[in-house]
Amino acid sequence: MYNPFSLEGKTILVTGASSGIGRGTAIECAKMGATVVLSGRNEARLQETLSSLEGEGHVVLCGDLNSEEIRKEIVDKIPALNGVVHCAGISQIQMAKFMDQSSLEGIFQTNVFSPLMLNSILLKKKKIQKNSSIIFISSISGVYRSQIGEGGYGATKAALAGYVKSLALELSTQGIRVNTIHPGVVETPLLEVSNGTFGEEELDALRQKYPLKRFGKPEDIARCAVYLLSDASIWMTGSGILIDGGFTLK
Repeated sequence: MYNPFSLEGKTILVTGASSGIGRGTAIECAKMGATVVLSGRNEARLQETLSSLEGEGHVVLCGDLNSEEIRKEIVDKIPALNGVVHCAGISQIQMAKFMDQSSLEGIFQTNVFSPLMLNSILLKKKKIQKNSSIIFISSISGVYRSQIGEGGYGATKAALAGYVKSLALELSTQGIRVNTIHPGVVETPLLEVSNGTFGEEELDALRQKYPLKRFGKPEDIARCAVYLLSDASIWMTGSGILIDGGFTLK
């Protein structure tokens, strides 16, 4: 049957696949026929993701992408790719007056430096095939909106959005498309980190600010990623998709 959203015959690398948006993306990609390469730091949770995938031939590559040596080792094991979804990331709530260089370097290392350096190695090793699709999970924070204490986190997500525009131009001659997804608040383990700062009543109040009256789910973002990975988005590059339940309308 005709299906421009099919990922049949495609091999997709998903980082941060042990939980949250990464896990949801891996599951949806497999449902659409892709062979998925799962990357993350937690072997047990990666195996949980693997057990949830439809189809066969999926690969688990466990390691900390913050390590240059581990990045190189993982890339050497990665097969030829038709798509990459950079989902790995951390959250941080820190007031500007309490910000220090060490904590700022830490969040930039995970959210910016690691995915950019991983992407560089993948390109050098020619692991990303022509006419592929690369996706970076950014955020509404730092790009469309922000909250008090999100200065460092928002800066990392804005950095990804800026990088993608240049990379899309650079790779266009190979037919490789590069885009970002900008989610609002999504029900993931990262939200539990924020829950240590914001109480449940505050989170409920935030939910009510969303016109659809709920936070996103990992599969909401994952299905957007499937669109960008598929041939349905073949003429889309250097763009950012806002998917926030209408939050930025207000």
